[in-house]
Amino acid sequence: MMAAGTKLIPASSQTVGPYFRIGLEYMIDRVQDVHGKREATVEVRGRVLDRDGSPVPDAMLEFWSLSNDAQNAAISSRNAGVPEGFRRAATGLDGDYSIVMNRPVVVRPEDQTDQAPHMLVLVFARGLLRHLISRVYFEGEKSNETDPVLLTVPAERRHTLIAKMDGKDSYHWDVILQGADETVFFAW
Repeated sequence: MMAAGTKLIPASSQTVGPYFRIGLEYMIDRVQDVHGKREATVEVRGRVLDRDGSPVPDAMLEFWSLSNDAQNAAISSRNAGVPEGFRRAATGLDGDYSIVMNRPVVVRPEDQTDQAPHMLVLVFARGLLRHLISRVYFEGEKSNETDPVLLTVPAERRHTLIAKMDGKDSYHWDVILQGADETVFFAW
C-alpha cells in the first residue's frame, strides 16, 4: 500500500509506443475526397528521420490546412465529421509517408497579416510523450517572404519548413526529429 501523498513517476516501460499503425490504421486515408478537382490537389511525401538519419517506421503525421473548399465549411459531411483539410499518414518501414489533399490557400486572420499557404503538422512518434507541432510551406510561394510565422524562424532554419517541389503538384518534405538539421517545431 502506498503512503498518502506519494507521487508516482512513470518508468521507461510506460513511454509512448509504437502503437500508431496498430491502433489507428482504420483512420489513415492517404488521398482526400477532392470531389473530382484533381488540379486543386497537392501531394506531400517524405520521410520521418531520427538524429542519425535513420527512418522512424512507427510515426504518425496529421496534416491540417485551409483550402478553398474548406473556407465556408469547417466540416465535410462526406467524411463523417472529419475536417475538409485533414489527412493522417503513418510512416512505412523506411520512415516514408505520403498524403494527397486540397491545395492550401492564403490564411487571412482578422486584423492580422496574411499567412502563406501552409499545412499545420502534428508529429507523433516513439519516445514522444507529447506530439510535436510544425508547419509545412511550399517552395515557390511568393507569400512565404511575408508570412508572419515563418518570419519568426531564424533564416538559416526556415528551409526545414519548406517542402521542395518535385513535380507539378508534388512536394518532398522530410521531418527530422533531432540533430543539426532538425525540423523547426513550435511550442504549444
